Amino acid sequence: MSGAGRIVRVNPSAAIPGGEVIIECADFDTSNVGTCGSWFEDSPGRLVAASASRVLAIVPEMNGSGEARVMLESNSQRTAPAKLIVGRKLAEDLHLVANPAFDPDDGSLYVTRSGSRGQQFPVTIFRIDANGAVSDFTGEVANPTGIAFDKSGQMFVTSRLDGNVYRITPFKEPVAFARNLGVATGLAFDKEGRMYVGDRMGTIYRINGIGEEKAWAQLEPSVSAYHLAFGPDDALYVTGPTVSSFEVVTKIDQNGQQSVFYRGLGRPHGIAFDAEGYLYVAASLRGRRGIVRITPDGQDAEMFVAGMNVVGLAFSQAGDMVVATHEAVYSLPLGIRGALL
Repeated sequence: MSGAGRIVRVNPSAAIPGGEVIIECADFDTSNVGTCGSWFEDSPGRLVAASASRVLAIVPEMNGSGEARVMLESNSQRTAPAKLIVGRKLAEDLHLVANPAFDPDDGSLYVTRSGSRGQQFPVTIFRIDANGAVSDFTGEVANPTGIAFDKSGQMFVTSRLDGNVYRITPFKEPVAFARNLGVATGLAFDKEGRMYVGDRMGTIYRINGIGEEKAWAQLEPSVSAYHLAFGPDDALYVTGPTVSSFEVVTKIDQNGQQSVFYRGLGRPHGIAFDAEGYLYVAASLRGRRGIVRITPDGQDAEMFVAGMNVVGLAFSQAGDMVVATHEAVYSLPLGIRGALL
């Protein structure tokens, strides 16, 4: 065994650049801390803390992506490598505040440059095709926030500037579908095809097929946005950051009855279910940040993907997880299928 000891595991086993991972180890020699380091392939990671059994390190920007070798170094000796899945950057110079969304017809990904409230950009929604090519989509929706596709593959977008939901035509033209929804943010469809929109001030609206809205549930106001996803039980799950550091995922059944599904997250944002009923939340958990995975019964949670400034996620048809930060989107080949409603 080298003076660097050995790596037991990397936790979590997936990350995006900038994320903080725990490298559990044995016999790591920290007697001369100036010689200690971490490596992710050929790129050095920044050490946050180190002991003989535990190292905190920041995942660096890397030339490659996918499965990466992680090593610890002490006194010019390195451990045998462990494995970490590192996300590949798809696009940057964005401003997302919620989940991106995959087009169910062709697998392309839609992301936003939302900007601060009232800020204008020539392009506010971008399309990333299955080959990773980024193209302008539209700039006619100001402050786009939530994006979702209905059962027919029709794209809808909320604007937190004017409180409208827009239907995007095949000619990329936004047509107002529902109006006067407050600070419209989250957007989701139930199994019956009904639309739900979250107003940052606390109202969840149910909207029928001709755009008529009805206040359906009332929650505590959020400091940034509401994020919505339907679970396999056809209940609506909601997150909305407040000033608390011990926040909840709220479950609302089809009768509008509310209950706490999980409590203990910091600033929870975008949420999504996988096909097995696990819920993934962009949040912090016990001081660690990234994508949190919660068990189907809501009894346990773990940090699943390490990352900073994470605001949303989505699952591709190929089983990749897309993780969105305020500035960029990354793709991780995790083999997870998203829930189908």
